[in-house]
Amino acid sequence: MRANNLLKDIVIASHNSGKVSEIKSLLKPLGYNIISAKKLKINEPFENGLTFGENSLIKSKNAALKSKLPAIADDSGLCISSLNNEPGIYSARWAGKKKDFNIAMEKIEKKMEKNNYFNKSSRKAFFCCALSIYFPNNVCRVFEGKIYGHVQFPPKGKNGFGYDPIFVPKGYKKTFGEMNFNYKERISHRAIAFKKLSNFLYKIKN
Repeated sequence: MRANNLLKDIVIASHNSGKVSEIKSLLKPLGYNIISAKKLKINEPFENGLTFGENSLIKSKNAALKSKLPAIADDSGLCISSLNNEPGIYSARWAGKKKDFNIAMEKIEKKMEKNNYFNKSSRKAFFCCALSIYFPNNVCRVFEGKIYGHVQFPPKGKNGFGYDPIFVPKGYKKTFGEMNFNYKERISHRAIAFKKLSNFLYKIKN
């Protein structure tokens, strides 16, 4: 599929400023004009998918069909092994309507504390990102990235967003929240998914 004429403008189907900034930074070297769904006043659709991929497609499809432009959406979350991979696809909802992730992190800490889940094996976790691109002609693709590690408390670092202050990737001592943005961008679950997406974009443009 060649899409040179379609890929001048791309909509980021998110109202999360942190996600928009991160995806925009990843897309910048590819030379596209990036527009946020919020700027276009496109609503956030109800996410009733059962997987990160399904929820990502719900968002990218909604933005693509309303803007008549290709749209990229991210659905990502933190999965903690001892909590049956919660919060998982409900990661954003745990933060409430105001998207206060301090509340969400406190909820995780209380759940783990209640079940005495603070030994090393119980703190295993991974971040998952499903990055989808949806075209107005109903062609779509989903790319997934994961990074493994563990959760730690109290939260550390003010960089990043969401659950970054409690997640320590495997092989590192710092949380995502303590890492320099550009460094985190190279190793994160979103970066892994984006590499797959960028390879797809390159193929359809050449």
